[in-house]
Amino acid sequence: MELGELIRELKGIVGEDWVVTGREAVLRYMYDETAPYVRPQAAEDIVVVKPSSSIEVAEVLKVANKYRVPVYPRGGGTGLVGGAVPTKPGIVLSLERMDALTIDVENMVAEAEAGVTLGKLIEEAEKHGLSFPPHPGDEGATVGGLIACNAGGARAVRTGVMRNYVLGLEVVLPQGDILLLGAKTLKNNMGFNLAHLFIGSEGTLGVITRAYLRLYPRWEATATLIVPFENRARAFSAAKRILFSGVIPLAMEYFDRRAIEEAAKHLGAPWPVAAGEAYLMIMLAECSEDIVFVELDMISKIIEGEGGLEPLIAQRSDEQSRLLKIRSSIYPALKGETFDILDTTVPIGRISKFLDEIEELERRYGIWLPAYGHIGDGNIHVHVLKYPGFSRSQLEEIRDRIYDAAVALGGVITGEHGIGAIRRAHAGELLGPTWAKVMSDLKRALDPNNILNPDKVLP
Repeated sequence: MELGELIRELKGIVGEDWVVTGREAVLRYMYDETAPYVRPQAAEDIVVVKPSSSIEVAEVLKVANKYRVPVYPRGGGTGLVGGAVPTKPGIVLSLERMDALTIDVENMVAEAEAGVTLGKLIEEAEKHGLSFPPHPGDEGATVGGLIACNAGGARAVRTGVMRNYVLGLEVVLPQGDILLLGAKTLKNNMGFNLAHLFIGSEGTLGVITRAYLRLYPRWEATATLIVPFENRARAFSAAKRILFSGVIPLAMEYFDRRAIEEAAKHLGAPWPVAAGEAYLMIMLAECSEDIVFVELDMISKIIEGEGGLEPLIAQRSDEQSRLLKIRSSIYPALKGETFDILDTTVPIGRISKFLDEIEELERRYGIWLPAYGHIGDGNIHVHVLKYPGFSRSQLEEIRDRIYDAAVALGGVITGEHGIGAIRRAHAGELLGPTWAKVMSDLKRALDPNNILNPDKVLP
């Protein structure tokens, strides 16, 4: 097949302006936010196609099947495991033009096309007195990508991950069939729940083009606490007691002084808490200020009993946003020196033991392993940095030891980032041949020509 023939057919489907072939124009579609040192190499001969509807997506996939050309679905490009990187010559299917959004206020449902950004979804919901509770991070991420990767984030401790919000999907199968799944109802027992097969499939089984997403009433009162502790052990003990108290925070984050000061420095802003070496960041959101005040009082008593230092309490929205922005900047602050950012998740009762293992690795290798994250659900992000004098094989050995520690404690190597391209070998080793066979059989049944996001997820 000649590339020119493929391009002519694609232009006939989406229009000449929406097929991009120029090297400079294509370049930004070839990579995502994965750390450059572990990110897979993008292939040459990439064509970017920007459909405007599920019908156009279906026609593009039919052409790709005819020519046996790989197709790489792409959302906002915010992934951290190389899941959107085109590793073979083929088509990057960018869904950015499909950004229609309707808020069905009466049913508290958002009907969103795949290209709607998280930021737009949150903003439009709030205009109607509603909220989309989960916040998986970068607001430039798109609905299609968030669902395909089953994104999580800090609020999963209370509101769950994307899977918990999807009521229905429109999916284009690899051979061009359009599949409608679910409805605007909370209960739906109509046969196999196929929608959940595509949630978290990372673009390997079908292209998500539209979703019905559950919304909630907007919270009327919120507060954010930064609680300093002299050491990590006391912070974790307090976190456990809070979780068992009946108070379910919107988010509960852990980080240490060194990591958060790096983030503040990156922003050019001071970290406003002078005391402590370890911190809990607790976010509360309720339907009234009275409930928030009761929860603040309960948490204050727990903190005092666990040796916590004087907390910083922010109730104004701008103050809370400023604190969250600093917390969210830990990864950008460390990104330039990061070999790999890990996504390990362990049972919440074993987080302290997991970080003991991290500290032991730090002592053994004489390095710093920044560890922070969602203490409320056990999802701890660990950075393996580019330590001076360390070879790639040594860095990989450190990463593997961290994985081993998580798995030995009953955890997993990825809680929210996914497998993508860069975790495939580890996933295969840990999950075994039966898992790989079942996944491969599903892939083969839906995508017999293996055109959809090849070289991803499956070992």
